[in-house]
Amino acid sequence: MARILLVEDEAAIADAIVYALQTEAFEVVRTGLGREALDLLQKEKFDVLILDVGLPDQTGFDVCRELRKFSQIPLIFLTARGSEIDRVLGLEMGADDYMVKPFSPRELVARVRVCLRRNAVLEKPVSNAVPSRFKHDPQGQRIEYMGQTLNLTRYEYLLLAALLSRPGAVFSRAKLMQDIWVDALETADRTVDTHIKTLRAKLRTVDEADVLQTHRGMGYSISINQ
Repeated sequence: MARILLVEDEAAIADAIVYALQTEAFEVVRTGLGREALDLLQKEKFDVLILDVGLPDQTGFDVCRELRKFSQIPLIFLTARGSEIDRVLGLEMGADDYMVKPFSPRELVARVRVCLRRNAVLEKPVSNAVPSRFKHDPQGQRIEYMGQTLNLTRYEYLLLAALLSRPGAVFSRAKLMQDIWVDALETADRTVDTHIKTLRAKLRTVDEADVLQTHRGMGYSISINQ
């Protein structure tokens, strides 16, 4: 049974979400405060976080910034603001999805399932052919490079984990967008390029070898020779 943490201070909305999730056999823990949510996330294990942007004690964006310092839990933002800049901001901060109020609780449940399915795929053991310079801990969602743990954002981690799952294979931008950003398709293919750039820079702080390979007009891969 997957455990969901719901952070929503509007009682009517929270009640509807809890009912929809419990009807689908999810275990739900509920709070209306960002600080309490962070405390819970540090003490207990949850599979998905549903986080309202407009909380009484701090914004959901602030909670997300603090959260990503210690956890890469899948996160779905809820908000009354539907502008493109707000959606992009939330997704680029490390959220997996973004739902604008009012929304269907059943659709939210479906998006929770998408997050769970994707995480299940990413937590499968990686191939034995993974280059020896890397060490991947799917449970802890950590990747080491040459013995040094990389300080990655959620999307940088997901991107590198995807490339490491098939060393040498070329992943197209469309495939990476489909597998990693899922429903966040409002973002452009340039999002992949931007994350590749920041990921490459972090790898080069450890070693100058370029293990991320760019294949013009095709996509990206991890060098199998490194």
